[in-house]
Amino acid sequence: MPRLQVLLAALCFGTTGTAQALGPDGASPLTVGAVRVALGAALLLLAVRLAAGSAPRRLARRPLAVGGLGVAGYQLCFFTAVHATGVAVGTVAALGSAPAFAGLGGWLVDRTKPGSAWAVATALAAVGVALMALSGSAAEVSVPGVALALGAGASYAVFTLASKRLLETGAAVDRVMAGAFTLGALLLVPVLIVGDLDWLASPDGLAMAVWLGAVPTALAYILFAHGLRLLPASQVATLTLAEPVTAAALGAIVLGERPGAPAVAGIALVIAGLVVLALRGQRDDPVPAGEGALP
Repeated sequence: MPRLQVLLAALCFGTTGTAQALGPDGASPLTVGAVRVALGAALLLLAVRLAAGSAPRRLARRPLAVGGLGVAGYQLCFFTAVHATGVAVGTVAALGSAPAFAGLGGWLVDRTKPGSAWAVATALAAVGVALMALSGSAAEVSVPGVALALGAGASYAVFTLASKRLLETGAAVDRVMAGAFTLGALLLVPVLIVGDLDWLASPDGLAMAVWLGAVPTALAYILFAHGLRLLPASQVATLTLAEPVTAAALGAIVLGERPGAPAVAGIALVIAGLVVLALRGQRDDPVPAGEGALP
């Protein structure tokens, strides 16, 4: 059951970019990300309130603030990157770069030196991202879009490290997720105030918002958190490889995206790096990315 929960969560995460692409053409990527976080945070808070358990533990303010910044930064960068460079390339570049940023962050903040698995995964992901960025117009890849995807990967790493710090204090996973997303939603309020939300009035826009808030956010995080309680990090990382594979498959099947050969090779290298990190990470690599929750 825990393996199935993590796999289902990864499949839900993989639908994010495709859901945005199928939404209204006039929907701003920034407002889409802000609405997703707001609805997801509300549902996560509702889930925490309905869940039975021990008395809640007060979350440490500093890592909670950093986690909220990571949530907000990821939404702003990821949705804009997908809009600029496509679902497959944007998703894989964001996820592929996250372990590298997480390893560097852990090294600088926690003085935890990454192992050989992290080095190999980082090298493969870096080459893969470079291939995607240089693959040309046939793949519909833009350099600014890839740069934004890297920003999303860095934001995810910040969120993961902050979540790890909160979990080390004994806080429950669902409360950590709800707290970080609530703060992220508050940070994105200016986007909702300034941005154009007319797309929410259309049936397609409302359906997209409900899907993003309920499925790849609230439901997925609850499934992932329960699975993570009982599985080692290496198995969780392996199962979550279903997310970039799902995103790439949906981009090709549903949206008709056809990346060129260099972009396909780049995607394969990034996924290969993630496989190395998953298979060898538990033995010699303390990268915390597999222990957090995917954005």
